[in-house]
Amino acid sequence: MTNSSQKKTARYLALESLEKVLTSGAYSNLQLNQVIEKNNLADNDRRLLTNLVYGVIQHRLTLEYWLEPFTKGKKIDDWVKALLMMAIYQYHYLDKVPDWAVTDESIKLAKQRGHEGIRKFVTAILHRILREGLTDFNQIASETTRASIEYSVPEWLITELINQYGTEKMIEIVQSLNQPANQSLRINTRLTDKEEVSRQLYEADLDFRDSQVAENALVLEHGVIANTEAFKNGEITIQDESAMLAVENMHLQPSFRVLDACAAPGGKTVQIAAELDADAGGQVTALDIHQHKIKLIESNAKRLAVNDVVKAIDLDARKVDEKFTDESFDAILIDAPCSGFGLIRRKPEIRYEKRLSDSYNLQKIQLEILAAVAPKIKKNGIITYSTCTILRQENDDVVNQFLANHPEFTLERTQTNLNLKDDRQSDTLTILPSDYGSDGFFVSSLRRTM
Repeated sequence: MTNSSQKKTARYLALESLEKVLTSGAYSNLQLNQVIEKNNLADNDRRLLTNLVYGVIQHRLTLEYWLEPFTKGKKIDDWVKALLMMAIYQYHYLDKVPDWAVTDESIKLAKQRGHEGIRKFVTAILHRILREGLTDFNQIASETTRASIEYSVPEWLITELINQYGTEKMIEIVQSLNQPANQSLRINTRLTDKEEVSRQLYEADLDFRDSQVAENALVLEHGVIANTEAFKNGEITIQDESAMLAVENMHLQPSFRVLDACAAPGGKTVQIAAELDADAGGQVTALDIHQHKIKLIESNAKRLAVNDVVKAIDLDARKVDEKFTDESFDAILIDAPCSGFGLIRRKPEIRYEKRLSDSYNLQKIQLEILAAVAPKIKKNGIITYSTCTILRQENDDVVNQFLANHPEFTLERTQTNLNLKDDRQSDTLTILPSDYGSDGFFVSSLRRTM
C-alpha cells in the first residue's frame, strides 16, 4: 500500500497517466490537465510530469523497439511495460538525469505498484539495458520501417508524407513532431494591444518573443500564460500561431455578418468577434453540433468581452438551410473537422490512432459542409476553408473537388499579415510543423463570383 506522498511524486503520476493514455484511450492533454489540477506540484515536478508523459507517447514506437529484445517471450502487465518505456526514455532523452537515479526511481515505482517479483523483474531488465545498450536503427533493412521506428511515426504516414512532400521534407516534418509545442498567445485587440501586453508580461518576469507567424501573437519562452493577470482579464488568450491565420486571411470589416460553421471550442470565433462592431451591425454566428460546446463558445466570448457580437447555435453545418437564407453572410469560415495531423505535438497519440482511410472519410464530410454552406455567402464574398492537418486529401484535394463542382467560386491567394511563404507557387497556404515550430495548418480562400 502506498502512502499519499508517494502517489504524488511526478514519476508516479506520470506512470498513472501513461497507463490511462496507452491502455485506456485517454487524451494526453486532458489527462495531464486533470492531474496537474488535482495535485499541487512544484514547477519542476510539473515540467517533469509533462515531459515524461508527452515524451513516452511521442517516442512510443522507438521505445517499444528498444524494449522488445529485453522482454521477448515474457508476458508483462501494461503498467510495467509503461514503467520500462519511461525508464528507457529517461536514459536516452533526458541528459540531465543520471542513469543511476532513473534506475533507482523506476525500481521504487515497481515496488510501490507491484509485488517483490515485479520489483526484481524490473531491476533485472533495467540493469541489462544499461549493460547491453539499445538496438541500433541501422539493423532495420527497410528505409520506411527504419524511419517509422526512429521517429515513432506509423509506416503509412511516413509513406504518405514522402509521396506528398518528398523524403527530405518528410524527415524535417517528423523530426519536428517530437519537439515541444510552443506556448503562444493571441492579443485580444478589443481590449488591448501588443505594446501593453508586452509591458505586462515583462513586469511579470516572463520570457517571450514576437511570433514569426501571426501579427497579434507572442510566444512564451518561459512561464505559464494562464497565471497572468492579462489572461485572467481576457486581454490575451491561448491559441497556436498557425491557428490564427485563417481569421487573419478573412480581412474582416466591423460591419460584417460572419458565419463560423465549425466553431467549437471558439478560439477562432472570438478572434473574428474582436474585429466586429455591434453598433455597425457586425455579428459572428458560431455553429457546433454539441450543446455543451455551445456553452464553451459562449463562455470564451464572455471572458474576452466580445459576447455582444457572438451568437452561438447548436447546428450541424451541413444543415444550415434549416436556419439561414441564401446570401446571409459577408464572410464564412469553415475550420473543418479533420484528422488533426498538424497538432501531433500537442496530441502525440493522434499519430497512432488514425489511418489513411480516416482522411478519405473526413474528406466526404468536408465536401458536404462546403456544399451546404456555399449558397449562404453573398456574391463577391469569401469562404475561408481551413484545417489543422497537413495531408493533401483533406486540403488541396477538397478545394479542387469543390471548385470543380461549383463554377460560381474561384480560388484566391491566401494572404497573411506577415506575408508567410510569399514565394510559394500555390494559392493555398500550408504551414508545416517544421516551418516555424507552430502547429501544421492549411488555409484557402474561395470567392463567390456569381
